Amino acid sequence: MVKDTVKYLICLLLFLTATVARSQIQQYNPTTGQVIPPVGIPQDYRSEEEKKADEEKEKADTTKKRERKPLESFYFDDSTRMTKIFAWKVNTLFNTVTRTPVDTLLNGAFQIDYPFMAIDGGIGSAYLGNLGGATIPLNYFSRVTPRNFSFVDVWRTYMKYPSDVLFYNARMPYSRLTYEMSGEVQIEENLFNIILSHNISPSTSVNVVYNGDGTKGMYMYQRTLTWNLALSLAHTGKKFAIHGGYIYNGGDIRENGGIKDDRMVKDTLVDQPNQIDVRLTDAQNRYKGHTFWLSASYGIPLRQQKEDELTIEKIPSIFIGNSTNYTIINKTYSAKGDTSLFKNVYIDPDFTYDSISQQVLDTRFFMQLQPYDRNGVVGLISAGIGNEFSGYYLNTPGEYRQMWGGGRKNENTIFVYGDIDGKISRYVNWDANVRFNLVGYRAGDIDLKGKLKLTAYTKKKQQPISLDASVRFALTEPDYWAQSYFSNHFRWKNNFQKETMTELSARFSVEPIKLYLGANYSITQNKVYFDAESLPAQFSGSLSMLGVYAQKDFRAGGFHFNHRVLFQLSSQQTVAPVPALSAYASYYYGFDVVKNVLNLEIGVDGRYQTKYYGFGYNPAIAQFYNQQEVEVGGFPYLDAYVSAKWKRMRILVKLQNWNVNLFGGKDYFMVAHYPQNRMMLKFRFSWSFYD
Repeated sequence: MVKDTVKYLICLLLFLTATVARSQIQQYNPTTGQVIPPVGIPQDYRSEEEKKADEEKEKADTTKKRERKPLESFYFDDSTRMTKIFAWKVNTLFNTVTRTPVDTLLNGAFQIDYPFMAIDGGIGSAYLGNLGGATIPLNYFSRVTPRNFSFVDVWRTYMKYPSDVLFYNARMPYSRLTYEMSGEVQIEENLFNIILSHNISPSTSVNVVYNGDGTKGMYMYQRTLTWNLALSLAHTGKKFAIHGGYIYNGGDIRENGGIKDDRMVKDTLVDQPNQIDVRLTDAQNRYKGHTFWLSASYGIPLRQQKEDELTIEKIPSIFIGNSTNYTIINKTYSAKGDTSLFKNVYIDPDFTYDSISQQVLDTRFFMQLQPYDRNGVVGLISAGIGNEFSGYYLNTPGEYRQMWGGGRKNENTIFVYGDIDGKISRYVNWDANVRFNLVGYRAGDIDLKGKLKLTAYTKKKQQPISLDASVRFALTEPDYWAQSYFSNHFRWKNNFQKETMTELSARFSVEPIKLYLGANYSITQNKVYFDAESLPAQFSGSLSMLGVYAQKDFRAGGFHFNHRVLFQLSSQQTVAPVPALSAYASYYYGFDVVKNVLNLEIGVDGRYQTKYYGFGYNPAIAQFYNQQEVEVGGFPYLDAYVSAKWKRMRILVKLQNWNVNLFGGKDYFMVAHYPQNRMMLKFRFSWSFYD
């Protein structure tokens, strides 16, 4: 029967081919001698004048159909509007946007697959070893300042907030699919990302971004799954602009508490990591959050526009607008059995279920004055007023509620803010902004910042050489959850004072030779941290922190030698621990296999931090704490990789941590009692579509 079916299909194909070919053969009428048009094509009886007129009409119609209305937006300059595809982020507080490169190249960075390791150019973060687990940046100045719901800050790199949302504007539908898998089936890791963007009009686009990361874990009870979804809409018109959408964040993390005995890694070689005993065998953190947000503004020109002025970016104007953000997020920690990891049990020795949640409604109304030109000496003056409502919920049993609090509690804070920025010339930019809380829970908080940027350009390539400097002063109420909390294993009630912080920053960039130098210095009074007992504490003295950063990329033909080095000095390592030296280097050879078609990179990445008393991690409260029990660091992590860009697809084959158990020692810990993964083979691809 199969043979008969194949024969039938072949005969049908031949018949159709012959019919089409016959229909295209020119035939002659033997009586008139004229050519008979092919079958299916009507004969054209039009005169030459009619044909010419119809052709002109068709050409005009086609031209009219292909005309594209220009993007008219006061946010973007002429060069940006002409770009085939570009992306940006929006600052909903000051109604400004920041251009972001569209990630379509290799450039020695595609091999950095973990999002938390791309921080600070590759310096990265300390983490528990498993994808989806808790992380904290090695750079002190990149760490999150606890403010709202600090119990999920350790998963910040897996979550999305409005400030993280990327908006796209493309002349044709744009999409990108990225997928990575690694490890054997029983320890498999997966990273998945998809971006869909479509322009409804030149000024209006809709975007969908989904991320899903997870692992089964190389060590016992390390399974994780984190995901986020962002649906967004952007309209950047001639006078009216709107950004908004919906974000969902979720995480399901098994917690093993670290290994019981570090000597099982440091002093012996166990063939299978999943044979090493861990401190928790049935514990889990779950979180989920919903965010709805909208920011809109309308521009009113103060003089009549001329015909050649497509937008009001260079016209004296007033902008009025509103920004609203509503977020509700909750977290639960559940566990059964062994509680030896914790010193105290306050409710139930056999079962733990700690549930907390918080909702935040932030509403602002603002007005902006553009005196003359957005690129003028005083380009934009902004002022606004807002209200932040916070609702806290802590599931506390009734008999403990009177002493330790719990149930629902609501707080309000009314604040004002302002910003002034401008360009004295092409070479000097400046900006100053302030936020002050007038009344309510956080009354008296202030955040004041000033920035100055000096720029020069080389004569030949017009590449910039710039110096960025800033100063910041902040007076901040500690996070609500650092003041009051009750659970099965932890409870506290504090009356912490406001933190005071003064910070100076500078960055020197020499683009022609790819040299970047930076320095940060801060002094903090009343710093809040988690001590060796995993309890919040406040340091009454003065904490000073110095960070010096250097980046230099060398190139010799197809060889690339990229370096990032961070030096840090903390006056109180027991309050704010940092490694003295953190370094990242990427050496690779890049070349065209087929010019403009296939590009290849072959290289090695390396990371290193000096030894220090780094963080411990407590899963019951999802917090990194300052331990003085063991030192971490002092181990070089090496990855070998081959990456390729074939037309619109990027491909990666990577051997991660290939030197573990080969050389460099066996002290591969970034967090106390949490060893890093051993050697793992990874495959990754990313495919972009522009139609």
